[in-house]
Amino acid sequence: MTLLPLLAPLLLPDWMDPEYLIHALGNWALWGVALVLVIECSIFPVLPGDSLLFTVGMFVAMDPPSITFTGLSQPMVLVVSCLVLMVAAVLGNVAGYFVGKWIGPAIFKQREGFWGRIFDPKRVEQTHELMERYGPRALVLARFVPFARTFITLIAGIGRMDFRRFITWTGVGAVFWAAGLTVLGYFMGNLPFIHTNLEMVLIIIVLISVLPMVFEYLRERRKLKAEASATE
Repeated sequence: MTLLPLLAPLLLPDWMDPEYLIHALGNWALWGVALVLVIECSIFPVLPGDSLLFTVGMFVAMDPPSITFTGLSQPMVLVVSCLVLMVAAVLGNVAGYFVGKWIGPAIFKQREGFWGRIFDPKRVEQTHELMERYGPRALVLARFVPFARTFITLIAGIGRMDFRRFITWTGVGAVFWAAGLTVLGYFMGNLPFIHTNLEMVLIIIVLISVLPMVFEYLRERRKLKAEASATE
């Protein structure tokens, strides 16, 4: 396992940078971010997610705010932003569920190059193990793990998980993830340290979200070593 694919958004062009993206979208920033979330949650895990939500909250909190709605106060803009982003997160998962249900096996197959690493069949096995271990709650936990939040919806579709159960737990995950990170960005956005070190903060957010996968990898590696020693 390598962290390079997980950190790919940090190595891609400027339009992958959350701050640049929101500025470039101008008055359409919130709707553009919502579209990015739909795509990232459904089929294209390389797009920014956690850092983008945090940045939206921070931009709403700015004085003057970079994301506004005519006639709405700053707190109400935050509420509207959270609702739009939660809906986008749910729509992305629903789209991913049906993509997995209809064409999942054709996506996850052995191939060379970049797409072979992104849609490696091993990710199906890893995500399936996560669902076996935590049940439907995995849909909530995976929200905070890059790549996993995309793949787990595809796996749910491939496995034909009961849709009522799927939509319930994916909705819970959307509240904690989309609204939670946006609100966090809103309240931390006024801190001078955040303003002057935004790039570093966004990198830290991505690194923290990757930690569960790192810990799981290390745990599995120790388990394999212990089994090998026992065999010897």
